[in-house]
Amino acid sequence: MMTDTVRLSLADARTLARDAFRKAGLTEAHAEALTDTVMAGQRDECHSHGLYRVLGCVRTVKEGKVDPRAVPEVKDTAPSIVTVDARYGYSPLAFRQGLPHLVEKARTQGVAALAINNCFHFSALWPEVELIAAEGLAALALTPSHAWVAPAGGTKGVFGTNPIAFAWPRPGPFPFVFDFATSASARGEIELHRRAGKPIPEGWAIDAEGAPTTDPAAALAGAMLTFGGHKGSALSAMVELLAGPLIGDMTSAESMAFDAGVGAAPCHGELLIAFNPTSFLGAAATQNIERAEALFDAILGQGARLPSQRRYEARQRTETSGEIEIPKALYDDLTALVA
Repeated sequence: MMTDTVRLSLADARTLARDAFRKAGLTEAHAEALTDTVMAGQRDECHSHGLYRVLGCVRTVKEGKVDPRAVPEVKDTAPSIVTVDARYGYSPLAFRQGLPHLVEKARTQGVAALAINNCFHFSALWPEVELIAAEGLAALALTPSHAWVAPAGGTKGVFGTNPIAFAWPRPGPFPFVFDFATSASARGEIELHRRAGKPIPEGWAIDAEGAPTTDPAAALAGAMLTFGGHKGSALSAMVELLAGPLIGDMTSAESMAFDAGVGAAPCHGELLIAFNPTSFLGAAATQNIERAEALFDAILGQGARLPSQRRYEARQRTETSGEIEIPKALYDDLTALVA
């Protein structure tokens, strides 16, 4: 009987992704970092940031934009600031190399920042802030993308999807995390709707003439919309400034101009900030962390859920089963890359 999905063990899925990256010419260090990132998304059933992203990463390499052999350069910029020049490589490896320095500075200074420059960013931000929270630190991450998103009241792209992610360390394996685009949806969600032949919800995008649309192809040719109207638009502008001019990197519009119509992954910067509760609170840290738990209990106690709760439940399901399921069309595309 024909099926439109394929089930893979986690090990086989990881091998498939890593082999696709290697085949595209990425170094072992980049291939491992990229594989970790896409497998984190797939494990948590974040399909728009899972194995599907392998296709875009490989395409960007083939288009000659990203340097598959780039060696990031870490710089100790200031007592509380570390910068990593990704040298036009993918961002996960640059983040990996900057993370230990960020953690050390946050523990010493109380607050520290990691600025990643000249990187091709394609992934969600929650894997990064989760890793910072695992060190007992609170974390904030911001990044622009390409100018796909119209400002409130406008019809042409100025902003990127411009995600914001935050993590708060908690007892147990799962921190409090949220990660959302300041656009009404992630770009990858519209791409997945297009691949599946499904309409997108109203309010996600407008077409090239500025009219509302539920056609994903028309949305991709037009402009995406911010969430919450002017509120999402203002937050998106904040991301542009903090992760663009503040760290000496490109805005979403400049990133799109740099792309020159190739359609590669966005090239820009990323800003991550880490906060050390112990530096703020000293001996009172434990007491105040317990107060934070009271806040979470008040949310859960009335039947509401915390951000990332469904993702963590998916993670537990995946780790228990040891398998993931992807569309057969995606599996065929991935195996073609390896072949």
